[in-house]
Amino acid sequence: MNLEYFGYLAAFLTTASFLPQVLHALRAPDLSGISLSMYLMFVSGVALWLTYGILLGAGPLIVSNAITLLLSSIILGLKIREEMRRRDEPTR
Repeated sequence: MNLEYFGYLAAFLTTASFLPQVLHALRAPDLSGISLSMYLMFVSGVALWLTYGILLGAGPLIVSNAITLLLSSIILGLKIREEMRRRDEPTR
């Protein structure tokens, strides 16, 4: 059995685990429970893993990190948008 299959299976499972969080974040009016600093670090780390996978030519790393980068960037974008809206709201 090709060891790359294990890599693709691991990539699928870890990447797919982000889908419920993205769907929840898209529907939720309040993302205050999500840490902006954590997602900034996470997205940066995933981008580095993607770069590493590209440099190695490792298919499972490339595929999983490209998709994870997309999904986590959606959550990060929503969180940043929420933070910007909160800053623009007048204080009471």
